[in-house]
Amino acid sequence: MAFPRIVISALRGGSGKTIVSLGLIASWRKRGMAVAPFKKGPDYIDAGWLALAAGRPCHNLDAFLMPAENILLSFTRHTLASDVAVIEGNRGLYDGIDLEGASSTSELAKLLKAPVVLVIDCTKSTRTVAAVVQGCIRFDPDVRICGVILNRIAGARHESILRQTVEHYCAVPVLGAIPRIKAEAFPERHMGLVPTPEHGWADTSIEKAADMAEQYLDLERLLGIAREALPLVANEIPPGPPLTLTPPFDKGGQGGFRRTSKDSPPRIGVIRDAAFQFYYPENLEALEAAGAEVVTVSALTDPGLPSLDGLYIGGGFPETQAQALAENQGFRQDVRRLAEDGLPVYAECGGLMYLGESLVLDGVTYPMAGVLPVVFGFSRRPEGHGYTIFEVEKPNPYFETGMRVRGHEFHYSKVLSWKGKPENLAFRMVRGEGFDGKGDGLCYKNTLATYT
Repeated sequence: MAFPRIVISALRGGSGKTIVSLGLIASWRKRGMAVAPFKKGPDYIDAGWLALAAGRPCHNLDAFLMPAENILLSFTRHTLASDVAVIEGNRGLYDGIDLEGASSTSELAKLLKAPVVLVIDCTKSTRTVAAVVQGCIRFDPDVRICGVILNRIAGARHESILRQTVEHYCAVPVLGAIPRIKAEAFPERHMGLVPTPEHGWADTSIEKAADMAEQYLDLERLLGIAREALPLVANEIPPGPPLTLTPPFDKGGQGGFRRTSKDSPPRIGVIRDAAFQFYYPENLEALEAAGAEVVTVSALTDPGLPSLDGLYIGGGFPETQAQALAENQGFRQDVRRLAEDGLPVYAECGGLMYLGESLVLDGVTYPMAGVLPVVFGFSRRPEGHGYTIFEVEKPNPYFETGMRVRGHEFHYSKVLSWKGKPENLAFRMVRGEGFDGKGDGLCYKNTLATYT
């Protein structure tokens, strides 16, 4: 298919590609177009902003986590009934995990046969920008760099010399020049932009991004470049083993938990609020495709858990909501009681922290659900950051022993105390830090919690 699509990339993280992507999506949407948003890599936060701007889910495309055929199929499926796709890259255009740039934005752009537009942070630079752009164009001729957006422009004279040098030496058009934008419109912290559920003015920020795009970007020319994307063929993937919602206790789990009703679809609770918001749409879609009813709950405002057959607690920022989580004692007690009864509970990163005994922040201890005998604290530097691979070594309700699973971790939390032993961990880390640098996957009855 020759579906219109464009990749927004940069030389490094923090160059402004997310704000440019938001502006493009929001402005095209205001013009009546259906925009399909995508985020390269495992990032949840940028994807949340892109989804808000587009008014539809943003899907991640990641060559480390997904085979090429799955990426193509996901892209084609999720662009149905859309007019254009915006794919935001991550880090620098050619930054990957090895010498050849595996899992880079450039690799994804080539796979999708999509034109690339570079967002360049021009702070205290003029003619050198042209040399850098020229280097990017020549570095891999198979990557179609079709234009440049100049960001953080100091003024009219700065913009003029940049436009002249880039278009003269690089033979690609300058598609926009953006002045510095006040940080409060798009606040950041240690893991990037503040997630949309925590940013009370998220809709206003999206409007500002749209106004920025209308004022400073050549939207028609950018759309024309997107429409020049080459035809793309995605073959259907042969069906694999069918997804199953077989309860963990039927696969060797412990505990006496039983379905609430065998005559209705399994009800899977998903905690989704300002504390827990990191979920890939594909995982929730897979649960529904397998026949589950996904029930959204809040650990902040719901007094307790409804009738459920399973609970999924994703990542997020429980540290920013620690007091509210601690004060909702009824919900915490429900989680602990049901986990003790054998309710299948699967938790990732922030969800792992919530299942611990407590979270210590700035000397203050906040009680958590108390399912796992762990006390968590917080570090000033990442305790785990990057792609992970683990091998399943111990029997558990969710993964077959011997499996190798790929994932990602990014957290500043750390273990202050743990009343368990390394042999209690179900996974052996092949790549990444996991729970203790060697293993991951705390398993208790039908609960499995992991940093990956």
